[in-house]
Parts: sequence; C-alpha cells; structure tokens
Amino acid sequence: MNLRVEFHYDFGSPNAYLSHRVLPSIAERTGVEIHYVPVLLGGIFKSTNNRSPMEQFADVLNKPEYQAKETLRFLMRHDITELVRNPHFPVNTISMMRGAVFAQGKEWEAQYIDALFKAMWERGLNMADPEQIGSVLTEAGLPVAEILAAISDPDVKQGLIDNTANSVARGNFGSPSFFVNEELFFGKDKLRDLEEEIVSKLG
Repeated sequence: MNLRVEFHYDFGSPNAYLSHRVLPSIAERTGVEIHYVPVLLGGIFKSTNNRSPMEQFADVLNKPEYQAKETLRFLMRHDITELVRNPHFPVNTISMMRGAVFAQGKEWEAQYIDALFKAMWERGLNMADPEQIGSVLTEAGLPVAEILAAISDPDVKQGLIDNTANSVARGNFGSPSFFVNEELFFGKDKLRDLEEEIVSKLG
C-alpha cells in the first residue's frame, strides 16, 4: 500500500522542536520518509477555537508542574540536553513558516528546518525579528536573499494558508501533529504510537 507519513509543525511550538529531535530515529528504524508540512499554529488555533496549553492550563492546580515533569522525562528518555526556554516566547512565526513553505522540496529544506528550530529552542533567539532571521540563515549557509524575498511572495503566503486550512480539514487542531496517511496522532507523547502505526502499515 502507499504510505505517507507527515509532520505538521510550527517553529513556535517547543513540543514540535522536541518531536523534530526524535523523528529521525523513527525514520531510520522504519525506513519511511517523514514529510515535514509547515502550518501556522495561530491559524489552526483560530480555526478550531483552540488555545495553547500555557493559556488553557495556567490556572489548573498541579497541571503546569506535571507538564514540566513530563517534559523532563521526555528529555531524559531521548537524551536531549540542548532545550532552552525562549525568553521571547510566544514568538510570531509567520515569516519563518512562510520561509518553510518556500523551502519545501528544495535540497536545503532539512537544513532550513533544523537551523530555525535550533534558533528558537536551543539558542532562544527572537525569531520574529527579520534581521535575526537573516543572521540565522547566513550562519547556516542558506540562500538568504532568496528566502527573505520569498516570504513576501503572494504564492508562498497562499501556500501557508492552504497548508494550514488543509491540515484543519483533515482533523488537526494543533502542533506537533502527525499523519500516517489520514490517521492523526497529536503531541510528542504519541510518537511511540506513531511508530507502531507505521510498522503495522508496513506489515
């Protein structure tokens, strides 16, 4: 059967960054390519009447403390030591995500994605600042002028709108989200289920 695995991501989600760190090992174990699909989390929230966990659970007794503990467990399980709290959070990611749409299918797509996730969640940079984006792209050896010009391109803008709308239409309500064909898995805690689904489909 045809099998397509997708990761619907926004650089503004720390859990999307953590998923990004784990997905290569899943791809290696299963031999299946995981396609990265850039979406705008703010657009998804607006379309689905959703809110970030920070907003939803801010006043819930014990919930934030448990979430911190759960994140620590995840970091330890996957030997991730680079995560930092971004002091500029929440960051407007629309320029970064438009750049990600432009990067789709290009030979440097993976390099772009990795550089921007690291800028957000390992270096704690203010990636809403166009100058900061340019600096990160330059450091990564990416085509800076081409990417920055594309961020204002109407087709690229529409591409991000379409990606986001299509994701919602398929049942998505946040990020990180994953699809195995049309089967949705949400959240970094579902990565094990995601891998099991891939293996079952391969069998």
